[in-house]
Amino acid sequence: MTSELSHADPPAPGRTYRVRTYGCQMNVHDSERLSGLLEAAGYTAAPEGTDADVVVLNTCAVRENADNRLYGNLGHLRPVKDAHPGMQIAVGGCLAQKDRGEIVRRAPWVDVVFGTHNVGSLPALLERARHNAEAQVEIAEALEVFPSTLPAKRDSAYSGWVSISVGCNNTCTFCIVPALRGREKDRRPGEILAEVQALVDQGVLEVTLLGQNVNAYGVEFRDRGAFADLLRATGRIEGLERVRFTSPHPREFTDDVIDAMAETPAVCHQLHMPLQSGSDDVLRRMRRGYRQERYLGIIDRVRAAMPDAAITTDIIVGFPGETEADFEQTLEVVRRARLASAFTFQYSKRPGTPAAEMAEQLPKEVVQERYLRLTALQDEISWAENRAQVGRTVELLVASGEGSKDARTGRLSGRARDGRLVHFTAADGGGPVHVRPGDVVDTVVTQAAPHHLVADGPLLSHRRTRAGDAHEAGTRPSTPGVLLGMPKVGVPAPLAPAGGC
Repeated sequence: MTSELSHADPPAPGRTYRVRTYGCQMNVHDSERLSGLLEAAGYTAAPEGTDADVVVLNTCAVRENADNRLYGNLGHLRPVKDAHPGMQIAVGGCLAQKDRGEIVRRAPWVDVVFGTHNVGSLPALLERARHNAEAQVEIAEALEVFPSTLPAKRDSAYSGWVSISVGCNNTCTFCIVPALRGREKDRRPGEILAEVQALVDQGVLEVTLLGQNVNAYGVEFRDRGAFADLLRATGRIEGLERVRFTSPHPREFTDDVIDAMAETPAVCHQLHMPLQSGSDDVLRRMRRGYRQERYLGIIDRVRAAMPDAAITTDIIVGFPGETEADFEQTLEVVRRARLASAFTFQYSKRPGTPAAEMAEQLPKEVVQERYLRLTALQDEISWAENRAQVGRTVELLVASGEGSKDARTGRLSGRARDGRLVHFTAADGGGPVHVRPGDVVDTVVTQAAPHHLVADGPLLSHRRTRAGDAHEAGTRPSTPGVLLGMPKVGVPAPLAPAGGC
């Protein structure tokens, strides 16, 4: 089925939209693309507190109870739509790729269903559904265009996502992502650097390079050193102060990446390195491609090169067949690694994954008990690691909406270069200081908690930035889609794209 419209009217003047995002950073960035597409098609963002003419649900199939959450939200939207003739509901993302026409069967008031491979089809599908007065379901089996060739309306004035690849070539038995996102596709380095440059030209201070398996970047054009080279080249872009990346895989993690992190000042000393399990037997059944000692070796080498690095992880508790001895191995790795924090998950079946069909699925009460033991241990370690930060001077990129208690405490929040969240008092010796999201401050950590730091002393410095100006003015960066030509930095020979950008 083609996405081209014929004999259809353009969007009605003044139609508004709202995009709701569930799941990972990839979905957050895809939602920026969806917003950019809709605005390019003539829609405008719905003001807060109003009902939108078009509601787009960008779904996740990885998180627990994703199906129930989607259909619950669709149920809540049905009376809203009934009360607003002409309103449209669209469902995209990983769950749409998985469930396809089942969504319209279960929720016939949905107007459009589109998948992960044809994000760019949304405006045309909405118009076709409106013109034909019937639901449109279009799921592509392979990527139609790389998402970064599409326009994007960015959420943040100071920090931006930049996708360097989509899809994944791994076969982890618990993960459905490769089936929904497809095999890895890499962007050419020049395209990536041009997008970063476009964001920096609009005042962005920080970018996060995104990939489902970000450090495998280069596999498609057979360059094992491509990711380390990309980190160095990105870090050389003038005006870009912070470079992050997520999420790497231990199997592909190489020492040249550690060297690039340590030797490139703009690259933050923050590493999210998923563990999943500390048991070699469980890792084998997960098909993770590494073992406990390799993981701990990476941690040791990162710390040797960057003693100040904050390392975080993902851990799954209760994988099928996990014994108490297996779980104790996970606890032992957590004790040895001394990680800054961990995202911990109780294993739950994902239909379509090999793990869902494995024998020895664990009882819920066993998984819950182990989960509580793990989180208690990690909280203890995180708190100790954070207490070691008390008295240190930290540079914060002031954030928006990261401190749920900021209004009550009178503090603002920001991220340190190592990714830690710091709640701080915006004052100097003379009283309150007008600090905006996107500005940069230096302050001293005075207190620690397991999941954040506090800096209640006077600011040591406050630097007003273009990003702060943009946030205060209510403007956000936008990228038009296809970016031709190289950025304004010297790019080393290994990064020169074959045949141009």
